[in-house]
Amino acid sequence: MRYVAPARGSIDADAFGRPPLAGWNEYADLLHGPDWPELVAINARWPPGTRERFVAQTSALLADGRHYEQRIAETGAIATRERNWHDLFNALAWLRHAPLKRALNAQQVAEIARGGPKLRTRPQCALTHFDEAGVILVLREPALLALWDAHDWHGLFWRHREAWLDGSLELVVFGHALLEHALAPGRLLVGKAIAVAGNAGLACARVACAIAQGRLLRDPQELRPLPLSGIPGWHEGNGSEAFHRTAACYQPLRPGRTYPGPLTP
Repeated sequence: MRYVAPARGSIDADAFGRPPLAGWNEYADLLHGPDWPELVAINARWPPGTRERFVAQTSALLADGRHYEQRIAETGAIATRERNWHDLFNALAWLRHAPLKRALNAQQVAEIARGGPKLRTRPQCALTHFDEAGVILVLREPALLALWDAHDWHGLFWRHREAWLDGSLELVVFGHALLEHALAPGRLLVGKAIAVAGNAGLACARVACAIAQGRLLRDPQELRPLPLSGIPGWHEGNGSEAFHRTAACYQPLRPGRTYPGPLTP
């Protein structure tokens, strides 16, 4: 069943105090309260000199015949549905992670140029999956990567629970659909992850560079599932060991499935 976000006025304010939405509190003025923000207020959050702008998705805008991605690349106009959670979170992802968004856009446009606007290539699928549900996980311990490779969810989220709290693992939530789904309490969120080794402070820039250079997201199989609901504080039930043995978000490793190694400096 297709997910439908709750109405703005019906959302429990506590949702914005829990991960992942708690990590976006610098945009509280755009997220909280019964009234939707105007595009002018969202555009006001761009740094001075930024080329891109959020533009209402109207029939007049779409009459230019451009593909969504081509319009961004050629004019800087990001078609945005007003009063819409999905597009509001997309706007926030642009504001926070513009280099990542630009890298994805450039690769999408390159794929459209190669195959036309109606063909959906493997790279386009990978780019879209990361755009919608992407996360970046920075790892400092090889043993934790081995657990993830094996889908040893009990080990990654229970036996090594402290790794999520002591800095051994650091997460960046990027995908705007994940944020939209987090509006509904109790959902079992799963991200599509890129693993990164090394400095967390440079992780987003390194991923953006690798995407822009065509070294990442050439196939959806590059992305690793990461059950976000297993992270301490992300789901009310995960303080119990039983959760980590039975939760539906934990899927076994398919026979023959392997993952690429982490992006390295």
